Amino acid sequence: MRTKHGQSRLPEIALPWLVVAELATWIGASFIWPLTSVYLNKRLGISLSVIGIVLFCNCAANMLGSTISGRLFDRLNPYPLIVGGMLLDALVLLAMAFFHGWPIYWFWLVCTGFLGGWNGALVNSIATSLRKYPGRYVFNILYFSQNLGVVIGTLIVGYLYDYSIELLFIIASCLFLVGSLVAFFKFKPIVAYHARRQEQKKTGQAPLKAEKMPKANFWMTMGFFITLGVTWLMYMNWESNLSVYMVSLGIPFHLYSTLWTINASIIVVVQLILARFPRIFKSIYQQIYFGIFMFAVSWLTLIFAKTYPGFVLSMSILTLGESTAFSAIPAYVNDMSPYSSKGKYQGLTLVASGVGRAFGPLFGGTLIDLFGYKTMFVVASCGIFLCLLALLPLRAKLKDQVQFFK
Repeated sequence: MRTKHGQSRLPEIALPWLVVAELATWIGASFIWPLTSVYLNKRLGISLSVIGIVLFCNCAANMLGSTISGRLFDRLNPYPLIVGGMLLDALVLLAMAFFHGWPIYWFWLVCTGFLGGWNGALVNSIATSLRKYPGRYVFNILYFSQNLGVVIGTLIVGYLYDYSIELLFIIASCLFLVGSLVAFFKFKPIVAYHARRQEQKKTGQAPLKAEKMPKANFWMTMGFFITLGVTWLMYMNWESNLSVYMVSLGIPFHLYSTLWTINASIIVVVQLILARFPRIFKSIYQQIYFGIFMFAVSWLTLIFAKTYPGFVLSMSILTLGESTAFSAIPAYVNDMSPYSSKGKYQGLTLVASGVGRAFGPLFGGTLIDLFGYKTMFVVASCGIFLCLLALLPLRAKLKDQVQFFK
């Protein structure tokens, strides 16, 4: 069939079904991560330093899952990998409903981290197989669905947490079961996609091994990977240390949870605007630069945040950065990646963010313990600004050398 974006003789996964699976699993995931630090600290009595190690293990497992599944996508049939990954995540969350004491909660977080990275890299890689729409549009829609899931999940979790943590885990498990059922019944076209790849390898139409990026593409991608890692290194403190900071200022936990609803709501609105008016930014680079700049500014505003409206303002500015930069980077990596290694580099995109996620709580917690929150906010802002300043000359030097694989 001929499409607006390209040409394909094979059926492909319908984008709405990919969105449904992503939405269900992100609602489920959004039941877990906002409460982790508060649950471990306030209910189980775990110190912030130990919580930093726990979250490090979770994110390290996430990186491992992303790396493995991204590479397997390029070599094996992705269909059983994604169905099995979502089903296993549902089973782990069900187990958490019955066993959520210490230290078994740590073990479950490692499992969900690995499976989250596994499923995330596979969904992004599967998205690269769609030919009906431009890659930038597909990744914007996926990012929209992820954050719509965060809106719904974080809106509920703050209140459900006070009612019953067991019910919270059971509902999360059911949502991942929905995702696995959607994958089982609607992701079957990826089997034909994989079969075509294998046939092309046999006939010499495609390389037997994953191709490396051209040198200019590689260095540009590494620049964005480093920036992504540093940004997540700072951002993770919103998910860990900032929850404790806000509670210590007398702000109730359900209002902290509501911040994530605000965050995801703004992302949903921004993604709808970007989908409707794709020419707001002249290039994908401008979109990323704008997002990184807003990230840096948001940390400076936190220095003056003492009441809830101040945190809402800071989160809103940060969200403008997140909604523009984080949706554009996977699309950029997709365009820069050779056809036979798109899964590999989508996995590495998640690994780059995973490095920041792994070290973020520990890095921020150490800075806070030694110098206080304000110093941490200044360091976060300066670190992101430095990455932005490094990207500008790198782009200027390599812009005429990069190759695109759209």
